[in-house]
Amino acid sequence: MANISCFYYVTESGKSPAKDFIDSLDSSSQRKFFFAKSLLEEFGHKLPQPHAKYIGDEIFELRFKGQEGNIRVLYFFFHQGKAIFTNGFIKKTAKLPIKERTLAIERRKEFLERHK
Repeated sequence: MANISCFYYVTESGKSPAKDFIDSLDSSSQRKFFFAKSLLEEFGHKLPQPHAKYIGDEIFELRFKGQEGNIRVLYFFFHQGKAIFTNGFIKKTAKLPIKERTLAIERRKEFLERHK
């Protein structure tokens, strides 16, 4: 059992983009997110596809289908037992949007700078 604790990335101005994204989803999609999150907490790095996928540069995506379509919430692992959700989006194409991946990488880098 991994026992991962999940947290939302918070900007220096106090905003939490991933939480705001989850809050904007339909209630049934939110339930699916919290189910996928519970799997991440239980299995950590070992959570397999289709629930999670490593996308490179220490960034992973939590994957689930909601009312809105294919939903992705990007995250990274911090120290041993923490996962930090950086951003979320509704996937509209087969490829992962470069903008979303880059945003997650930048937020990870900024987070690590703040938490040295």
